[in-house]
This record gives sequence, structure tokens and C-alpha cells, in this order.
Amino acid sequence: MSERTALQTAEAIRSGETSAFAETEVAIARIEERDGALNAVVVRDFDRARLAAQEIDQRFAAGFDAPFLGVPMTIKESYDVAGLPTTFGFEQHRDHRAATDSLAVKRLKAAGVVVLGKTNVPVALSDLQSVNPVYGRTLNAIDQTRSAGGSSGGSAVALAAGMVPLEFGSDIGGSIRVPAAFNGVWGHKPTWGVVPTDGHALPGTDGARAVLSVIGPMARDADDLDAALEIVADHPLAPPRQREPGRWRVLILSQHPLARVQRSIMDALERLGTALERAGAAVDRETELLPDLTRQSDAYRELLNLEMSRRIPLKPGEQPPTLERWLHLHDEQARLQRQWRRLFEYYDAVIAPTVGMTAFAHDDAPLGRRRMVIDGEDTDFLHQFNFPGLATFPMLPATSVPIGHDPDGLPVGVQVIADLYADRTAIAVARDVHRLAGSAA
Repeated sequence: MSERTALQTAEAIRSGETSAFAETEVAIARIEERDGALNAVVVRDFDRARLAAQEIDQRFAAGFDAPFLGVPMTIKESYDVAGLPTTFGFEQHRDHRAATDSLAVKRLKAAGVVVLGKTNVPVALSDLQSVNPVYGRTLNAIDQTRSAGGSSGGSAVALAAGMVPLEFGSDIGGSIRVPAAFNGVWGHKPTWGVVPTDGHALPGTDGARAVLSVIGPMARDADDLDAALEIVADHPLAPPRQREPGRWRVLILSQHPLARVQRSIMDALERLGTALERAGAAVDRETELLPDLTRQSDAYRELLNLEMSRRIPLKPGEQPPTLERWLHLHDEQARLQRQWRRLFEYYDAVIAPTVGMTAFAHDDAPLGRRRMVIDGEDTDFLHQFNFPGLATFPMLPATSVPIGHDPDGLPVGVQVIADLYADRTAIAVARDVHRLAGSAA
């Protein structure tokens, strides 16, 4: 897109080239012009946004400055914004209104953003497409016959269609990374615990944060991701590992023992590996340091199911999980995390598919019974969650970055996974990956 990035927008306002109010009006016009059938921005708060932009301009004239000065953005529907609905796509929560802003929204507003509204999600944030009975279906920004991804599907479409330069999503099973990949934008799943999730919870609940879930930034470039992460993080993150441009130590995983990968994605990863090698990077495609991915997938699936089924009544005869089983899964998580950390003593990053396919056709089959045809082979859709689980289960940071297109013109995105708390290394490697992928196309 030709529109400015978030940081470029702030700098243009800072220089006097434009104003927060003018940028807000332009963003509103883009939403009204482009959203239409895409149905990404499902909650609109334009009047309050205009007032907030005018206030920022007045404060700026009095000496105020901030990293995202006057930047207009939207945010995932599951974030609390005072006075706006938070439904998680549930019909029974249609009339719920948040009393206060989530902590992330408070920090973003303090950094100068203007919130224009909220973007669409699947019910319970539990699908790789974004459709629900409250707001309907969001369509892919590149091909409207395809899924926008989920659960941050509206977020990715708002970015890809050029409506806004900045968004925030959440991720437990690829919900930031997959929509970013499907729509050709960027998304970052932070290290678990780095970004506070206060105010990002199912209406009517106020318990502990989910064991696997995180919230994180989405954007159209790496610099915006890095800056947004710094703004919302509870603690400063280490700078990226110092390497000469392109000279990273990288492991490329183009396959998974339990999930099929589309040939065009494997080909894109191979081209990327070659481009990295030509730039001077050390690239491996296998290593004995890699944890047992089948074992990790089994534990991830069980822990994910336990987390997603919280508060759902047991079926007749169904037994609740035991405390011993719960503790066993956390022990497995710790063991596997230690293995990943040993791997990252040698590698700067692992590059893998976000999922094994590009954006798929809209499919209303129940998630547990959904099938996926990949290169002519019928596969179980649920197996695709093994790719997001590579980073989710061991709590690692992962940046989703576009690296090309498949033969149908759909974006191909991959995830760059780094060591625990090495979020800025993941973003830095992804920045080089994107540049090199363009040179290899």
C-alpha cells in the first residue's frame, strides 16, 4: 500500500505536514470507502475519534509529543475500549459495553494513537476465519472468496486494505500470525507474559490470564511492530542480536511430522533459504537440537483444549481434568522450552510456515470436523494448528512476515521464531527475511 506507516504518520504530524485531525479524517474516509463487503471494521467510533484527534493537536501545540503522535488505528473487538461493545462474537454478549479501556489501549492512547473503532473476530476467538452472529463475516483483503484468517481477521484486513497503519490482535493458536499471513501483512506474537492482557477477557470474567494466550501488534512494516511492542510491554526487551545484515544463523523448517504443507509455501521457503545463504547467513534445514515435534504437538493440543474449554459445562459422563494431568502438561512445557532454549544457543531464529496453506475458501463446517485439501490431498484441518503451536506451547516470540505469493496470487507468510524474550531479534530477522524474499522473487 502507498499509505504511510504508523511511524511515518507520526513524523508527518510532528513536522507540520499534516495533523492528527486530518489523518483521522483520511482514515475514516478510507474505512468508509474500502470496508464495504470486507466487513473488517465492525464497531465504528468516529465522532469520539475526531474529538480525540483535535485534543492531540491542541496538546501538540502546547508541547506534547509521543511515538505514535496522532496515528489513527483500529483494534481487535476483544479488547475493552470504554463505551464500546466487547462481545468476542457471542450473541449473548451483544449488548455488553466495556466500562474502561484495556491496559494495552491505555498505553497506546498515552503514546498518541487515535482509536477509530474495533475489528471483527470469530466466536470465542476460536477459528482461523472471522465470522460470528453479531457482526457477520470478514472477507480476505486480497481475494474476497477466501478466509480473512482468525481470530484477528478484521485486524489484518483493515491493515491490508490500507484503512489504518496499526492494529493489535491476540494469539493462542496463530490468531495474530495466520491472519497476517493470509492478508500479506506483519504480526508479532510476543513472548508469553511480556505484554499485559488486562482488559482482554471474555465479558463477565476477571480471572487469571490464559496459560497460552498473548496480545501483540500488527502492522504493515517491521519498524511499527517494534515500536508498538515497546510501548505496550511491561518491561524493556533486549535489543536484537548483533549481526551484519543478512548474516543470521537460521534453521528453516518447511515441514511438520503431523501437518501437510502446500508446495508453494515449501518452494517459497526454499527460495528464501537460498537468498539467505547468498547474503552470508548460516542456514540449516535439519538439526538434532530440535525438540520432538510430535510430543510437543500432543501436549500443546491437550493444554490448548483445556484452556479453550474453560467455563464450558461438562457433557454427561465426562470427567474434569485432574490436577495431576494439569501439572504434567506444565512440566512438559518446561522440558520442551528448555530444549528450544538450547537450540537458540546456536541459532538466532527458526523460520517455519505460519500454517501449511495460504488463505482457504470460506468454510462453515464445524472446526472439529473440517477438512482441508492441500495439493490434492485431503487432510484434517485441525492438524494445521501444529504450526502456530511451535512457538505457542514453549511461550516463544514469533513474527509473521510476508515473503511472496502462491500461483493464485495469495500471500505467503512465514513465522520467524526466536528465543524466550528475544522478541526484537525475531522482528529483526523478519525484517531481513522480507527484504531478501523480495530480492529472490
